[in-house]
Amino acid sequence: MQQLNRQYIAGRIQPSRGSDTQVVTSALSGRQIAEGVLGDATDAEAAVEAARLALPAWAATSLDERREYLQNLADAFAARRDDMISALIEEFGTTAATAGYIVDQSQYWFVDAQKLLTESVFTQQIGRATVRKVPLGVSVLITPWNGASWFIAMKASVALAAGCTVVIKPSERGMLQAQPVLDAIAEAGLPAGVINVVFGKGDPVGNVLTSHPDVAKVSITGSTATGKTIAHNAVDTMKRVTLELGGKSPTIILDDADLARAVPFAVGAGLFNNGQACIAGTRILVPQSREAEIKAALAEAVGALRVGDPRDPQTVIGPVLDRAQYDRIQHYIQTGIEQGGEILAGGLGHPEGLEEGNYVKPTLIATSNDRTVAQEEIFGPVLAVLTYRDEQEAIAIANDTPYGLHAYIAAGDLDRATRVAQRLQAGRIMINEVVDAPDAPFGGFKQSGLGREFGSFGIEAFLETQAVFS
Repeated sequence: MQQLNRQYIAGRIQPSRGSDTQVVTSALSGRQIAEGVLGDATDAEAAVEAARLALPAWAATSLDERREYLQNLADAFAARRDDMISALIEEFGTTAATAGYIVDQSQYWFVDAQKLLTESVFTQQIGRATVRKVPLGVSVLITPWNGASWFIAMKASVALAAGCTVVIKPSERGMLQAQPVLDAIAEAGLPAGVINVVFGKGDPVGNVLTSHPDVAKVSITGSTATGKTIAHNAVDTMKRVTLELGGKSPTIILDDADLARAVPFAVGAGLFNNGQACIAGTRILVPQSREAEIKAALAEAVGALRVGDPRDPQTVIGPVLDRAQYDRIQHYIQTGIEQGGEILAGGLGHPEGLEEGNYVKPTLIATSNDRTVAQEEIFGPVLAVLTYRDEQEAIAIANDTPYGLHAYIAAGDLDRATRVAQRLQAGRIMINEVVDAPDAPFGGFKQSGLGREFGSFGIEAFLETQAVFS
């Protein structure tokens, strides 16, 4: 059995000083395929120290030097493309098409970050003040398991461009997919200590990293509960934080929507990455005037989705991460039924013929917005269908959630859809199509987080402002 016992600290791949282990399973078979050895507080301290020592020289690099190093990272990620895709599919079951997108976008983050490195980003004149943007300092980047390369590259690219050194803590539930990422980072040839990678659980590794006095910034993509813990840890030393947290995003189908377009849009937004995505539109709001028609169309579309081996190009829905995730999803479906929900497609158990592995039936359940399946983030292929009487109620239901990360609107009248969008409490709203926009701000309202990422908004999060008068 493969053993994953590697950290990357101070420019060297080295074994963990910790002894706690992590079982690594295949989403496809459900069987254990590796054992990970997790870091401990000593590893975390060593990584922060390496980043601290490397900071002055890295912050002093020219913009051209940073562009060159960012390109080295893009090239190293491209060279490890096949390994990254294979690990994504094996460990958490995303389809081959989605894995290819995730990995290709990972390398593009480093290319895009080079375009942000202009003098105007770092210096401007305001009256007698020369306003400078300077790197915050050592930055901790905590990333989730549903696409390790994408999240690591997205955060690290702008942090490095800003002149910060970084310590990356990938999710311990994504250790397999993070291995080729670690190799790519080591092969990119950045100065020792500029990038460090430590595996470990929140206690002790995460707690050390997020409360360490030498850490100036923490950026996490993860659960709302974890984000709150990190915010508490950061406050004593006034660390800057970017928190990209949970979501329970609405997809509003307005009564003038063309169902031939709206239904695939709603299903695709809700079930991207097997539903294992914070931006998933898992609450579909349908107008009472067309309720039966739209529910029937949604049920037909969800029921027709091909579930199976994610390596098969015809597969639309693969398995979920692990048995714990499978059990969690089954619990939510059962809860939905017990609370009076009507199963329109899917339901409990494995799809027929897919009893091995962590395969879930894509499930559509008609319910009301006060029920558990409509309020809590499930992180799997489960969609709640909610009925509204009029536009005003649709907006009220969409906003009736502790989250506010994303929203989707299907409509015939674009002006009307835009007016509805302006009344939604969400950081991103997409009308009639899912748009890939890595330069537009990304982040949430309410308990979906603090701050914004992507493009110029992402690099700003790793800069501090200084005014010099002369």
